[in-house]
Amino acid sequence: MEDLPEPLLAEILKWITRASDRNSLSLVSKHLYTIEAEHRDTIRIGCGLHSTTEPLESLFSRFPNLLKVEIDYSCCSSSQGKQLDNQGLHMLLSHCPSLSDLTLSSCSYVNNSSLAYVSCFAKLRSLRLKCTSTVNSSGLLSVVAGCKSLSLLHLVDCKGVDNMEWLEYLGRYGSWEELVVKNCNEIRRYDLLKFGPGWAKLQKFEFEMNGKYRCTPPHDPSYPHSYDISCENLKELRLARIVTTQVFGLRFLLGKCKALEKLWLEFVVGLNENELIKIFQNCSNLKSISIWRCSFQFGTALTNNTFKALALSCPMLQVLEISCRIGYTQKGIVALVQSCPIRDLVLNGGSIFRDEGAEGLSCSRFLERLHLVCCSSITDAAMNFIIESPCLSNLTLSRCDNVTDDGMAVLVINRSSNSRQKL
Repeated sequence: MEDLPEPLLAEILKWITRASDRNSLSLVSKHLYTIEAEHRDTIRIGCGLHSTTEPLESLFSRFPNLLKVEIDYSCCSSSQGKQLDNQGLHMLLSHCPSLSDLTLSSCSYVNNSSLAYVSCFAKLRSLRLKCTSTVNSSGLLSVVAGCKSLSLLHLVDCKGVDNMEWLEYLGRYGSWEELVVKNCNEIRRYDLLKFGPGWAKLQKFEFEMNGKYRCTPPHDPSYPHSYDISCENLKELRLARIVTTQVFGLRFLLGKCKALEKLWLEFVVGLNENELIKIFQNCSNLKSISIWRCSFQFGTALTNNTFKALALSCPMLQVLEISCRIGYTQKGIVALVQSCPIRDLVLNGGSIFRDEGAEGLSCSRFLERLHLVCCSSITDAAMNFIIESPCLSNLTLSRCDNVTDDGMAVLVINRSSNSRQKL
């Protein structure tokens, strides 16, 4: 293998994706050790490496062409050695000038001064900060102002970020494609409206609160009560654990994203049936939708009418995930699956889903994956229908208490006797 030309060796290395396999290969000979190091573009640093000067210097010197670095101390304790600090980031900057993707997770020593080094990565396109409580808005502003190529930002459990000056800068001068904000207590859904013109370029957006359903009016009188904001390029939208109102907040997004292909609404309180129908009518390109208990108090926005609107308005729908217990019937679900080319269906908590519903699903020409969770009304009889599904290759049953060993035996026997059955 050592006699192979370097371009061919480099091509072979592309097909070896596991770090352990590449490490083993590099030990075969000095030549392979050198070639592998030159073509390694991704590493992950965790508890196993003592982040003192000498080990880091050796590591970054060995891999000069790194494009993606993940530093994750989420499962580490103080007894497992020193974490990466400002000096470590400075070494990373010195040895890996081509870095384009950086993730910092649970890095206790990463602060605003650290982000000053991060802002010097001229080719950085993606930055993910997770559980970095010592970073605040000033540090973020230095990064977004310094990294002109930055197009992806994830903020997860960043408790110190409050002032939205960095977000306004993003909207005015950045060219952003993906923005994810999760469990950042001081970033409110109203604050995100300050992203302004940045919404027009954004392709993916996620916002999740920490589970404390807060619905308070904005304190800043400069917040608009109606939003003339374009988000025509947004293709993926996820909203989770928020209370919506008709006047304030991110609710405006649901009526403006006409190019939307993937939609997740998880524990979004305040939506009603008519609003969901309007969303589906505006988003004819939807290919994937996940709805988790989008309700107000004990009601639900999901009904057979919303399923009908979804079937009529979104003919390209392929993935459907529903986690609601009331408001609709199995007739509505079956009609939707039979009307759209749905390949992947997850039904969680559908106590109204019975054996007759399984019979209806078995007629689908497209269904490949079916996941039923807490569907307590289906029995062994449903398995007899499911085995008739022409394309079904993946079935998962979770806490479906009335399916017994006899029902599972039907699946096993059918799979053994029918060579065409992929299940």
